[in-house]
Amino acid sequence: MPILDVAVIGGGLAGAAACLALGQAGRGQETAWFGPDQDPGDRIGESLPSTARPLLDRLGLSDCVEAGHRPANATFTAWGRDALVERNAIVQLRGPGWVLDRPGFERDVIARAEVLIERHRVPILKATVEDGLWVLTPEHGPILRARALVDATGRAATFARGLGAFRRDDRMSVAYAFPPHRDPEVDPTPATLIEAVADGWWYAALLPDQRLSLAYFSDPDLMPRGLSRDLGAWRDLVGGSRHVARWIEDAGFALEIPPHVGSAGTTWLDPPAGVHLGAAWMAIGDAAAAFDPLSSHGMTTALWSGVRVAETVMPWLAKGEIAALLAYAATVKRGVETFRTERAALYGREQRFADRPFWERRTGGPGGPDASAPETEYNRAKPLET
Repeated sequence: MPILDVAVIGGGLAGAAACLALGQAGRGQETAWFGPDQDPGDRIGESLPSTARPLLDRLGLSDCVEAGHRPANATFTAWGRDALVERNAIVQLRGPGWVLDRPGFERDVIARAEVLIERHRVPILKATVEDGLWVLTPEHGPILRARALVDATGRAATFARGLGAFRRDDRMSVAYAFPPHRDPEVDPTPATLIEAVADGWWYAALLPDQRLSLAYFSDPDLMPRGLSRDLGAWRDLVGGSRHVARWIEDAGFALEIPPHVGSAGTTWLDPPAGVHLGAAWMAIGDAAAAFDPLSSHGMTTALWSGVRVAETVMPWLAKGEIAALLAYAATVKRGVETFRTERAALYGREQRFADRPFWERRTGGPGGPDASAPETEYNRAKPLET
C-alpha cells in the first residue's frame, strides 16, 4: 500500500478541523482519518467566544453557527462579590460569541470534513515507528504507514502522551447536568451565569433548546461522595448557591436526575509536537493542552490547532524541515504559560473564600495547584472535552 503523508487519529472537533485544513491544502488524497463513530451527546463546553470567528472563516464554517444556536449576548457573574455583574456583548468589538447546540455543531463540522477526507470508522490499536514511518494497526483492515501522525484523541492523548511529558496543574472535577425547562408560564432568560462559591464555582447557560447547561467545578476531595448517584445531594449542592439556585427555581428548570461527573483539570504535553525516530507527530486540541473550563478555550483550541496542522506538517513532508513543528510547540507552550498566569490572577480576584482549599490551590496558597487528591469516582471518570 502507498505510504500516506498524514494520519489523523480522533473523530471529534479537533480531528475534523485538521482534516478540513489538510483537505483545503490539497492533501486529502494523502491523508487517512481514523475516527470511530461516537455520539457527541450532551456535554458541557458549548460556549464559543467571538475570538473564534477568524478560525471559522478560515475553515469555511461561518455558516455553521448561523442557525440552531444562540448569540451569547449576556453573561452575569458573581465573582469576588455577592452581587451579580452583567457583561453584554454589545461592548465587544467582534460582537457576541455563541452558546451552541454542541452536538449539532460537531456533526456539521465532521460532515464538512468527510466531504474532503474519508473517515475510517475504526480505532487505531497501536502506532509505532519503523524506518522513519508511523506504522498504524487498526482494529480492522490492513496496517498503514504514514510520515506524520496527528493525535486528536482529546484529554487522553492516546498516542502523543508517550512522546511528550504529560503535565497536570490540578485535579479539578466537574458535576454536570442538563435540566429541562418545565414551566410554560416563564420564558427563561437567554444568558450565561458564573458564580463563585466556597468550594468551587458554578456555570449555567441557557441552551438553544431551552434546557439549562448546569455544571459545578470543584476538587475531588471537596465533592460530596456518591454525587453521581444521589439526586438529593445534587439538589442540596445546587441549593447552596445563591444566584444559580434562584435562576433554576424562578425559571422553572427541573432537577430530575443526578449529575454526570468527569475530570476538568488543566493538562498539557511538553512538547506537543516533534519528530520521533524520524517520524513527525503533533498533538492537537485537548491532547495538546486542556484548559480550566473557566477560560472557554476548549473549542477554540480545537479549531486553532486543527488549522495549524497543514502549515505545520507540510514543510516536514516537503523537505524534512522541523522548524514549523518546533514553532507550533513553542506557541502552545507560550499559550499555556500565559493562561496559567491569567488564571492565577482571575482566581485571585475572589477574596471572599481566599482561605478555602479550592481557592488556595489556585492562587499559590497551601497545597498549591499540584496538590494531589484521593482517588475517587471523579478523577477515575471519563475525561471531558470542554
